[in-house]
Amino acid sequence: MMKRLYYSSLIFLAFAASASATVTVSAPSNGATVSSPVQYIATSTTTCAKGVASMGVYVNNKLIVVQNGHSLNTSVALEPGGYNTVVEEWDYCGGATYTPVAITVSGKVGVVVSEPVTGSKVTSPVDYVASATTSCSKGVASMGVYVNNKLIVTQTGPILNTQLDLTSGSQSTVVEEWDKCGGASYVSVNLNVVQDGTKLSNLQRSTGWNSWGQGPPNYVDCSPSPCNGFQYSHKLNISSPSLSGNATQFSLGGANGTAPWGDVLFSLPLIGAYSTQGIPDTAHTLLPTLHNFTYDADFYVTNSAITQVLEFDINMYMNGVGQIWGTQCNNLGGNVWDIWDNANAHWVSTGIACNLINDGWNHVTIEVQRESDNSLLYQTITLNGATNTVNRRYPPFSVASNWYGLTVNYQMDGNDKQSPYTTYLDNFSLTYW
Repeated sequence: MMKRLYYSSLIFLAFAASASATVTVSAPSNGATVSSPVQYIATSTTTCAKGVASMGVYVNNKLIVVQNGHSLNTSVALEPGGYNTVVEEWDYCGGATYTPVAITVSGKVGVVVSEPVTGSKVTSPVDYVASATTSCSKGVASMGVYVNNKLIVTQTGPILNTQLDLTSGSQSTVVEEWDKCGGASYVSVNLNVVQDGTKLSNLQRSTGWNSWGQGPPNYVDCSPSPCNGFQYSHKLNISSPSLSGNATQFSLGGANGTAPWGDVLFSLPLIGAYSTQGIPDTAHTLLPTLHNFTYDADFYVTNSAITQVLEFDINMYMNGVGQIWGTQCNNLGGNVWDIWDNANAHWVSTGIACNLINDGWNHVTIEVQRESDNSLLYQTITLNGATNTVNRRYPPFSVASNWYGLTVNYQMDGNDKQSPYTTYLDNFSLTYW
């Protein structure tokens, strides 16, 4: 549909003679100063034919955490100070290898709130994700959330992860930590809660996904797969990797996918004649009232080295007016977010960084708006807890007068070799009001 413009004193088991391996640590970097909890992200490879059994993290010669498989994504709570840490893999052939990572945990204490972002517009229930550090040698006892001066929830330990049902309107909330020495610290998080929106959840599970291959120079739709040198597919009800137990697998490339720069567009009609949600809106009374949209999804990247672009779109057609809020992570084109200029039909770089977690789950939230004159407003993009304001407007474009409906898209772009790769969607929702 769219064109791409595009050192350690630790003693470890020796490697098995028959296998060699590598451990690549994406975070933290060696020598870095970080805050607690420290996020460790790493992957490993091995020549052992049976593969990697597990990976783990040592802190000052003590094994802290172990995860099965060839990838690791975990957080480790550490007090301020310097640490010799090691990320290690163990394979099924009895071998092991490791990468040392020396870090300094910042002495800064207090509460760090990842979600929600203060001053943001949210829908209920609201996710609260936060962590805390303290100068108390005994550590953090618990964390909690106040709403309008009333303590609503508490959780033990230095990490908070919860959902709260909040009433619509302005809400004054506070995330607080209490340490084991009698101290406390907090961060204020003021929100605008929108509760009259309608949320369509678990869209990845829908049986109504459509798909088309697209390729240069004109990116004309083709189907079914394989077509024009492109091969693509999707598969529902994937339990692993999955956060909900019902992810959907999306694939591009394969044995019959040979043409370079091929895309696959996966599209799901939500409102209108072909609605997969039971919302045909035959009287045309719903769509004209809608002005605000939030696209929210977890997505798993299996190989960021060949993932050219991942695209997340909301499309609306009504009264001869077309609106495509196209938002893409231009991963191999500079690790930047691009947005779609409808009137001029090309991508525009926002300058906002898009750094994907490889071989792990990412979370994206995109907020957009239809203005009173039908212009398209791109409001915010949130990736893995970091919110960036876009605040750019573009005019719409013209479509046939009988086009009517609202759809969401998920698109995968291939690289110059059309290297096959797979991604997954989970907890996919669209909220509108």
